[in-house]
Amino acid sequence: MRAAVMYGAGDVRVEDRPDPKIQQPTDAVVRTLLACVCGSDLWPHRSMAATDTGRPMGHEFLGVVEETGADVSGVKAGDLVVAPFTYCDNTCDRCARGLQISCRHGGRYGFDGVDGGQGEAVRVPQADGTLVELPVAADSALLPSLLTLSDVMGTGHHGAVTAGVGPGDSVLVIGDGAVGLCAVIAARRLGAESVTLMGRHTARTDLGREFGATDVVAERGEEGIARVRELTGGEGVDKVIEAVGTRETLDTAFGTVVDGGTISRLGVPQYEEGPVGAAMIMRNITLTGGASPARAYIEELMPDILDGTITPGRVFGPSYSIDHVPDAYRAMNDRQVLKALITL
Repeated sequence: MRAAVMYGAGDVRVEDRPDPKIQQPTDAVVRTLLACVCGSDLWPHRSMAATDTGRPMGHEFLGVVEETGADVSGVKAGDLVVAPFTYCDNTCDRCARGLQISCRHGGRYGFDGVDGGQGEAVRVPQADGTLVELPVAADSALLPSLLTLSDVMGTGHHGAVTAGVGPGDSVLVIGDGAVGLCAVIAARRLGAESVTLMGRHTARTDLGREFGATDVVAERGEEGIARVRELTGGEGVDKVIEAVGTRETLDTAFGTVVDGGTISRLGVPQYEEGPVGAAMIMRNITLTGGASPARAYIEELMPDILDGTITPGRVFGPSYSIDHVPDAYRAMNDRQVLKALITL
């Protein structure tokens, strides 16, 4: 099969790899129909040390089940399925608490001998717990939006849930990437009265407005903090969803949230220290968030996609064939594309 492999910073190759086969009775093999490049894929694309072996890439995909192991009963050959960005058994004590990201028997695509999602087929461990059947045809126009259930829509929703967004809240979303835009959808879906989107790429923030953002702030740093406070009568916002992951955006979150408010971090932190000392304690700020247990949210969010209430698939830009995945990485890295779709 053809699949994308990263060999170092800026070095993504598409090469022939062995076709996936059932290795454990809990496995399934899925023939990929759609995949995509994630913003988190860009971190190794910018900084990964060179290696001779390479790392299979991708963790967001949907496709058709080709084969299942003897212990798999939840899906069968021919089913159209979506896979969350980590696999899980969905039965252990951590999964039962809604922490599928920390499943005792789970793991990540592209590691420990498991295929990456940016390839023509994927061996999915723990198939019964991981894969969710999609009640649409393989040529449905809804597939791009359903693909977002593998990561970005579930991640944006996780930010809104952990922030405790509810009816009447004022919310700031920091970051106009795909996760930030999905967080706008999620915050409005949960009843936020106002959602301010902080970003400076007009095409993205325009889409954010269509998703429900009531205001857009293009300024950064102290100017951005001042602008958000101006929009809120000097008070700040009830909830902040930080979807970038830099120290500057964390500082912005603290500068814009009200005393007693909540900050949810979704962006993979590119820092080790933050403003979590006495000032945070005295203001009674809650700092929460983390990696999304995407599997926990699929059944909740899917009906709103199926009936057209939300359309998160609009975050995708041009589609790329498998042999042009390196171009997709470059386009995203250069901010020419918001989120690259891969068709197989």
